[in-house]
Amino acid sequence: MNALMSLRAAAPYLRQFRDQTFVVKVGGEVLEDATACASVCEQVALLWNLGIRLVLVHGGGAGLDRLSVQLGLPVTKVAGRRVTDAATLRAAIMAFAGEAHTTFLAALGKAGLSPVGLSGVDAGLLKAHKRAPQTIEGEAVDFGFVGDLEAVDPKVIQHLLEGGFLPVVAPLSADDAGQIYNTNADTVAAALAGALGAEKLVFLLGVPGLLRKVDQPTSIVPFATPQELTELEQEGAIGGGMKPKLAAVKAALAAGVHSVHLVSGFTPEALLVEVFTNEGSGTMIQAAPAAAAGVAP
Repeated sequence: MNALMSLRAAAPYLRQFRDQTFVVKVGGEVLEDATACASVCEQVALLWNLGIRLVLVHGGGAGLDRLSVQLGLPVTKVAGRRVTDAATLRAAIMAFAGEAHTTFLAALGKAGLSPVGLSGVDAGLLKAHKRAPQTIEGEAVDFGFVGDLEAVDPKVIQHLLEGGFLPVVAPLSADDAGQIYNTNADTVAAALAGALGAEKLVFLLGVPGLLRKVDQPTSIVPFATPQELTELEQEGAIGGGMKPKLAAVKAALAAGVHSVHLVSGFTPEALLVEVFTNEGSGTMIQAAPAAAAGVAP
């Protein structure tokens, strides 16, 4: 009876989201936990089999940190973003397009999917230019080989989806001269969501959602607008790596993505609960206030 009731409750969402595109960004910490990764793959497989077109983007920052230490390279981050010199760029290519990427593809295949691994370099998917030096907290910062996106050509993604393949994108990009850049995975996910006209952009995190108090997992903000995100940042509730993530959230909404979700990658079935229930499991962010947007995810 509970299963039947659950199916009835999910039915409106199944009708609404069938043939829609979701972009899901999977955090590196989720990929590195075998149990969490397997759970995510099973949830992705269910969404795929229900007719939702999925594009996955993965990070791998923790793995790159580890590899850098093993190689004797400095790990330098400013305002939540990595400084990438030539040696760190080589390590990033190894980390993002190597072990983490291939292991994730294998896990998705085990879940019954047909994943195809890409980076932004493939078929000109992500064009970027070197980030200009910036002044942050009164100091000039050269981020090195970090790319700021300037164009997205989603044709290769669309061809894969039409052929029944699941695209899995690693966060690397290139310019017209062939220079490869390390590019923030959250930024990549937001840009792809906008270019594909995605219904949803979902970030699978190591935390349950956007927290009003970072040290209190129960202080989840269930719904927010971009203006409310700005207010939370001004209150000091948002810092570190969450800042560029929420910048990506705002960019995706500005590009026409209907809603963005911050969801735990470690809680069993959190992604499904967020998509198929009115209450959700994490944080939903939309351009309109909750009363105007409605409560459905």
